[in-house]
Amino acid sequence: MQDSFKHKGLRKQLIEELKADNRITNPAIFDAFFKIPRHFFLDLAFLEQAYSNKAFQIGAGQTISHPITVAFQTQLLDVKKGDKILEIGTGSGFQTCILCELGAKVFSIERQKELYLKAKKIIQDFNFNPRLSFGDGYKGLPTFAPFDKIIVTCGAPDVPQALIDQLKIGGKMVIPVGEGSEQTMKLITKIAENELITEELGTFKFVPMLEQVVK
Repeated sequence: MQDSFKHKGLRKQLIEELKADNRITNPAIFDAFFKIPRHFFLDLAFLEQAYSNKAFQIGAGQTISHPITVAFQTQLLDVKKGDKILEIGTGSGFQTCILCELGAKVFSIERQKELYLKAKKIIQDFNFNPRLSFGDGYKGLPTFAPFDKIIVTCGAPDVPQALIDQLKIGGKMVIPVGEGSEQTMKLITKIAENELITEELGTFKFVPMLEQVVK
């Protein structure tokens, strides 16, 4: 897929929109959004709208999140180079690539086999090397725990205890929580083995987090 001057111009416009949202303040996020062409992760039918601030279908009943949502969750994570990050919901692979571009060591889980295979190929095309897994995000990846940061890119009815257990002390988790059509974005900081600080940071819409894997 080509990355034309037009696409680069549209990315610059999108980045200006992100900058206008005063919640996004990390310049490295803007740089990552320019370096990772969002249209690579969308079907050809959406190429003309790839840089609008919209969510789009990516197959298997799932969506690629609004750019502002991806940027906001990334901002909340406060990604540092070398951070070991667990991502629940690989989806299109766009958020995965943003985290890799920021220098994180990414471990990502996707429960939809169709999306897992598609994202794996796209991410390889960028020469990133996250550890991608096909499985149940509720369980996390205990073999590779603890993690510095955890990001959940689907709406969870509650915060899975397994993910809390896999977060290191001092680590942060960003997760949208709610059983209805809207979720509350939560930033959870683990300050001791059995002590958390939770901040609520607005309402968003995500596809639901489901336990079973789809082969």
